[in-house]
Amino acid sequence: MASPLKRKQAELLNEEEGKVKRRRYDVRPLNANRTRDGEFSTLVQEMRSVDEEKHHLYFRMSASKFDELAHRIAPHIHHSKTHRAPVGVAERLAVTLRFLATGCSQKSLADSYRLGNSTVALIIPEVSRALWSALQPDFVAFPSPGKWADIAQEFWRVWNFPLCLGVVGGKRVQIKPNPKSGGDCNSKWTRSIVLMAACDARYRFTIVDAGDYGRESDSDIFRDSVFGSRLTHGKLPIPPPTNLPGSDVINPHAFVGDAAFPLHDNLMHPYPGANLPVEQQTYNYHHCRLTRIMENAFGILASRWKVFGRPTECSQDNTVHIVKACVALHNFLTCTDTENTENTRYISANYTDSTSPSGEVQPGEWRRHVDGDNDLINTRQQSAARTPSALNARHNLASFFQTPVGHFP
Repeated sequence: MASPLKRKQAELLNEEEGKVKRRRYDVRPLNANRTRDGEFSTLVQEMRSVDEEKHHLYFRMSASKFDELAHRIAPHIHHSKTHRAPVGVAERLAVTLRFLATGCSQKSLADSYRLGNSTVALIIPEVSRALWSALQPDFVAFPSPGKWADIAQEFWRVWNFPLCLGVVGGKRVQIKPNPKSGGDCNSKWTRSIVLMAACDARYRFTIVDAGDYGRESDSDIFRDSVFGSRLTHGKLPIPPPTNLPGSDVINPHAFVGDAAFPLHDNLMHPYPGANLPVEQQTYNYHHCRLTRIMENAFGILASRWKVFGRPTECSQDNTVHIVKACVALHNFLTCTDTENTENTRYISANYTDSTSPSGEVQPGEWRRHVDGDNDLINTRQQSAARTPSALNARHNLASFFQTPVGHFP
């Protein structure tokens, strides 16, 4: 039989559980005049017609692009309209874009827009999911067979590298540690997810795989990702081997990655070591030019969307939604960049790395914008065993770059 003290404690516990917590306010007094005094009304609406460059800096896009996004995501936004001052689609989009563009705290964003903290915490993942759902089919769709051919042709035309289907790379996106979730930490006691991706010759992401690989060892990330698993097991629907340009040598189509990735029939990494023969040095030069594309793509993503500038304060699932939303926005704005002036371009003329006539690499402006940031961290996969066919495919490319067709001064 329970003691009188324990019975009293049980009665008090039952009494507390039976209470219904009542909200102190339907709308906090400070937020009651949101439609008049909130930042959406006092700043955002005025910027649209008064200062186009300020609008671009604030949202990373023009007012017309903002309106197009609001129209695209509207069918994916579902919320109750019983509130006496509902937050419309445009304002929800403004809150989310401002969070993604600045990486500011959700509390400061709630204060400036005169919204509740919990409201902003619900808006950001909801709109992030809507952005991916609305933009992915048009701007991050998995390449069709015809699209693969176009991508390979563009790599050859722009970067003088044949049969290339994309550049691969991986980044860890850190999540601010939660003391209550000790089991979700990796070996360095920081939670993270991994963004594994491929991009084309124009810094646009073609394959995106974001997920909970934060607790995996880095050497397992590519193997266990959906993209890496399908590629290494020959289940990715890529074009069959074909002739190298101006040659009767048949070689497989392949992605290009840095030395951290395995060497595979359809995935090339550079020759290791120093004092290499000229043929291998030449190949590594061409290879390095391509891997710099992915470095720039990630750099542009992180510099334009400063939410990557520090560990996110969101849950693991919501961080995945945020990462995918930023990738979709990156592709959306990159694909429509030609419509903007130089001052309002998503990727301006000097924003990416370039090469001087003497061959020196000129750092892009994005590097200055991410200086001091510490969120997007390189993964450190260990190269796997090399197969004879993969070694032969890389040798064929190295020999090709010595021919008149493949020679690049």
